[in-house]
Amino acid sequence: MDKHVVLSGMQPSGELTIGHVAGALRNWVKLQHEYDSLFCVVDLHAITAKQEPAKLRKWTLDVAAMYLAAGVDPQQSTVFVQSHVPEHVQLAWVLTCLTGMGECTRMTQFKEKSDRYSDNINVGLFTYPILMAADILVYNAHVVPVGEDQKQHLELARNLAERFNHRYSETFNVPEPYIPDIGGRIMSLQEPTKKMSKSDPNTNASIFLVDSDDVIRNKIRRAVTDSESTIVFDEDHRPGISNLITLLHLATNVPVEQIVQQWSGATGYAEFKETVANAVADYIRPIRERFLTIRADTDALNAVLESGAEVARKRALKVLRKVYKKVGLVAL
Repeated sequence: MDKHVVLSGMQPSGELTIGHVAGALRNWVKLQHEYDSLFCVVDLHAITAKQEPAKLRKWTLDVAAMYLAAGVDPQQSTVFVQSHVPEHVQLAWVLTCLTGMGECTRMTQFKEKSDRYSDNINVGLFTYPILMAADILVYNAHVVPVGEDQKQHLELARNLAERFNHRYSETFNVPEPYIPDIGGRIMSLQEPTKKMSKSDPNTNASIFLVDSDDVIRNKIRRAVTDSESTIVFDEDHRPGISNLITLLHLATNVPVEQIVQQWSGATGYAEFKETVANAVADYIRPIRERFLTIRADTDALNAVLESGAEVARKRALKVLRKVYKKVGLVAL
């Protein structure tokens, strides 16, 4: 039997953080052994916000290299850049013609980003979820790893798949979400009620995968906790210390309950922070070193992306041809 298809991607809008490992990359590495896997760098989504062209090109290659450094194997997974497969955009137009204005207007991310980028409320920002739906449906993906902030967009993709199938006959799989276990949500080191972000203007709030050991340790030593001294996992009332526990769990794979038990007699945070700092530095170091090696060989990296795009285009074109035929477009 053919494996089910999993599709996911990240925007090249800055340096990736440890949150991207926790929430996505480590799961992709696991999923690639269980699914027919496609992982793309979604550069077309990135331009809904203003980007410097040179930085966008650099970050696109950086993100692709980080996929490989984190353990995504191009021999097992299809790794490519979204804009290299024009079928994404071609399907997006068909889906746009099936989407109601109200469906896009209700999207929480559109409202939030409109507030954040009030000088650039463009149509692409409004229709972004439709392109995301096309990313998924053009490969007939069964499973899509998503965080909390993307659940609403995946629901639109599901609705559009069902709507197309009802109107034109069965064509698309209706994709299901893949929700990661604990460790999937890493919070800001400086504002632990907010998710860690690669675009946070306070660089001390985020642990970047390219950070040196010393930088990582210093950021964790300065992490905001609270006025208590006990080490308890309670994300609602003790978000700072809970975030550090989650980081230690990610770096060591020791269960959260066991970490809390081991540190139950602690009377302060200094020693615990030092333990977390060293564990996280040890965890990121091999990823960073592999990234630097992969990124230094641009020709080899481009070859991986070119090969991935070729495979992706062949697959996407098969689906797009079916869609075009069903909606009544004349085939070439």
